[in-house]
Amino acid sequence: MNLTYTTVRSAKRKKLTITVERDRSILVLAPASATDEAIDRVVQSKRQWLFEKLQNAPKYQGTHAPGKEVVSGESALYLGREYRITLTDAPDAGVIFDRSFVIARGDRQQTRQAFRDWYQARAQEVILPRVQRLAVELGVDLAEAVIVDDRLRWGSCTAKNNVRLNWRLIKAPMSVIDYVIVHELAHLIEGNHTPAFWNVVRAKVPGAEKSKAWLKENGQILEEEI
Repeated sequence: MNLTYTTVRSAKRKKLTITVERDRSILVLAPASATDEAIDRVVQSKRQWLFEKLQNAPKYQGTHAPGKEVVSGESALYLGREYRITLTDAPDAGVIFDRSFVIARGDRQQTRQAFRDWYQARAQEVILPRVQRLAVELGVDLAEAVIVDDRLRWGSCTAKNNVRLNWRLIKAPMSVIDYVIVHELAHLIEGNHTPAFWNVVRAKVPGAEKSKAWLKENGQILEEEI
């Protein structure tokens, strides 16, 4: 079986990194000086690992669960916990959260968009300060951290030292959020998923394996509309 992959070169990148995206595509991030032949040799040397990743059906399935209906008595996730939803006839003020969610009645598209906006705002408020703090604690040179809408990754680290994090992570427990943050920041120390890379992650996040397993098991839930 042939391996098809996309190569992205950068003058700032010193090491070659291979990732399998959640849409089953293979992405190779390489230094600008890397030749096609050298890149292909590395990719071919990782064939077994790549095939194992591609066969990970629960993570790479192409469809996303439709999610719950926004009705009174239903619940929605926030930081790893389910909170009850109550619909109100009061004027629309978006989502109000105080140990439960209160939202004005509306059609399905309106209520789901309100939740989406609320989650994205909370991700900005909660996740980004933690990225900055953990970057300082790890002593890495972080250029910028941003919240993004990404259906393919929970997080990514660019060749320009920018960290991008999926807003849907705000539904996960804080320990899982920290794991994803540290995972991306660790790439500023070690580009590939080497033993040295995992040593950095595990040293900073003692429950890294547990958080990784949680994300694998519950990732589809985070991708639901609410």
